[in-house]
Amino acid sequence: MALSTIIRGTLLLTAASFLSKFLGIIYVIPFNALVGASGGALFSYAYVPYNILISISTIGIPLGVSKFVSKYNGLGDYRTSQRVLHKGMSIMVVTGAVAFLVMYFGADLIAQWSVGGNEEGFSSEAVAYVIKLVSFANLIIPAMSIVRGFFQGNQSMGPTAVSQVVEQVVRIVFLLLAVYLAINVFHENTAVAVGYATFAAFIGALASCVVLYVYWRARKPHLKLRMKQQKVQPAQVTDKTIIKELLSYAGPFVVTGIATTLYQFIDQFTMVRALTAIGQDGKVAKALYGIINLYGHKIITIPMTLSIGLSLAAVPALTRAFFSNDRKLYLKQINQSLQIVLFLIFPASVGIALLGNEAYTAFYGTTDVLNPNLGAGTLMMWYAPVALLFALFTTTSSILQGINEQRFSVISLTAGLLVKIFFNIPLMHAFGAKGAIFGTALAVGIATVLNYLKMKHALKFPAKQLTKRAMLILIFTAIMSVVVLIVKFLLGFTLTYKDGSIAAAVIIIVSALAGGSVYMVLAYKSTLLERVLGNQIGFLDRLMKRKKD
Repeated sequence: MALSTIIRGTLLLTAASFLSKFLGIIYVIPFNALVGASGGALFSYAYVPYNILISISTIGIPLGVSKFVSKYNGLGDYRTSQRVLHKGMSIMVVTGAVAFLVMYFGADLIAQWSVGGNEEGFSSEAVAYVIKLVSFANLIIPAMSIVRGFFQGNQSMGPTAVSQVVEQVVRIVFLLLAVYLAINVFHENTAVAVGYATFAAFIGALASCVVLYVYWRARKPHLKLRMKQQKVQPAQVTDKTIIKELLSYAGPFVVTGIATTLYQFIDQFTMVRALTAIGQDGKVAKALYGIINLYGHKIITIPMTLSIGLSLAAVPALTRAFFSNDRKLYLKQINQSLQIVLFLIFPASVGIALLGNEAYTAFYGTTDVLNPNLGAGTLMMWYAPVALLFALFTTTSSILQGINEQRFSVISLTAGLLVKIFFNIPLMHAFGAKGAIFGTALAVGIATVLNYLKMKHALKFPAKQLTKRAMLILIFTAIMSVVVLIVKFLLGFTLTYKDGSIAAAVIIIVSALAGGSVYMVLAYKSTLLERVLGNQIGFLDRLMKRKKD
């Protein structure tokens, strides 16, 4: 297959993935307007365990299927590729069914643990109800992901890209429409409306299956013809060997996918209990949980989405360089991946922290004005910098996978989870809702440091270049912060976030443009931008009229 075709397919898949994630961030704005902070907490109670189980039930096997299909196709052995598909599908049907049974019949127990005996706002029965409704998606998504992996192994990215976008669009449309009708037409309570919202995962998965089925019907004659014309003997591998190879991908590959969700899962079982224990009202405690783990988390995810994608794009090249023993190249790739994360996410997270009240109000309205006890904007100020830690953990874990040290990611994540478990409640007793954020920051920070130290030890990684550029990024971010604060102060004479979402959005846009422009100009003039992102900034050279040496 031509290289240009592969590149087009990769770009298509990347674009579809980004669009899908972007839609997954934006829909919470109207969703919050319909169900509020407490409804967001109820939604999160269902989605956090769902995300964990759906990740575990797929356990990286779709990636394994993609790799092995590509491998056997390259050998001209299309019959074995079909066997890999069928065996992978068999595993996914079983794991999906197990995940559904665990979640559906364990819903009451999960709900009781989550609510912790505090029935204010919504009962454990309401939590169990929404968990049961979202559990049905487990019956479809694992098997569906195998079909996507099979198409990708055949270097056909279109089916995966289109089905991802269709799945997300259908899910969001059904979710918002169902919630609106439930509340405003049928006058149901919030629990029923949120139940429909979680069931939207099943509807979206069905839509994706339809898309994949259409592609499968169109490609089936071609697949059959290739098998019929196959000239090589099928590989003499047993079903047991195929399954064993697929399962060997399980553990490490799921780590980066569920790390964030596991920290949220700990909050789900501890946050309301800890806050009510220090005298916080039960309804407010649940609303605070929703603000941090659903609404606030969506905001801090925005700068992470693109920058992580850019940094991880270097990982395949890193893997090839590592196994080719090209030390100079793989050290360059590692440096670039880490520098991209620092260069993009550090100033973005600081900016969100400085504009915490404005950011939350622009997205979700004047929650703080209506209920000062929530302090949503203040929580955003503390939570925003954690985005950098999440991004660095994801990137360092992926680097460890690239250098064949993926098992250590499990160790570092375990260490982080233990820190979160042991310190979460004491920190909330000391600092209130902010303590949950501090617990997450401490846990993810420790896991990231462990990953970095392992990488440094395994590769004898020289940190001098990374440190020098990190210091430059820190200085430029400090200057940017001063600009943002000055602009915000001047705008404050006529606009504040208390004036509503539009006013908050105006403050963010003007402040971000001013601060971001200063940051980028400094980065460009100092050549930091070129050194971090590479030489592909010729249009800026023309714009700024800078002569190349």
